[in-house]
Amino acid sequence: MKGITYVRGDATAPQAKGVKIVAHVCNDLGGWGKGFVLAVSRRWSEPEAAYRRWHRERAGNDFGLGAAQFVQVEPYVWVANLIGQRGMRTGRSSGVPVRYEAIDAALGLLADRAAELGASVHMPRIGCGLAGGSWARVEPLVLRRLVERGIPVTVYDFGA
Repeated sequence: MKGITYVRGDATAPQAKGVKIVAHVCNDLGGWGKGFVLAVSRRWSEPEAAYRRWHRERAGNDFGLGAAQFVQVEPYVWVANLIGQRGMRTGRSSGVPVRYEAIDAALGLLADRAAELGASVHMPRIGCGLAGGSWARVEPLVLRRLVERGIPVTVYDFGA
């Protein structure tokens, strides 16, 4: 079992051969417009459209905390929209929107899909940007859900 590979770069341009899943955390309000999703939308239009449709039609589907949606964007690239954030941070909010138990559940679904596709997983430090989470709490979830199942994981830190 290998650990997580950490690299500097852009998670929307995964550096690996074979099938790749780019994973990121979304909120449960249907909002898409800040943070890593902007990089996703600059590269592919399908994940945002699928997420918004998934939210709009939530009365008849599994949209909610802990859910995962998989959108194929290239022949060997998928994007995983993981619902791991309750609401969004505002100027008046106290506390953070991240929900570790939801990220954990969504990572379980991600692991199942990655195993099914024979895919590697690529992500920023999910849940640690606008969601306000701590990588010290998220990393063990990634290790347990993905790495321990033999799924290669690369975490991208953007910038120099």
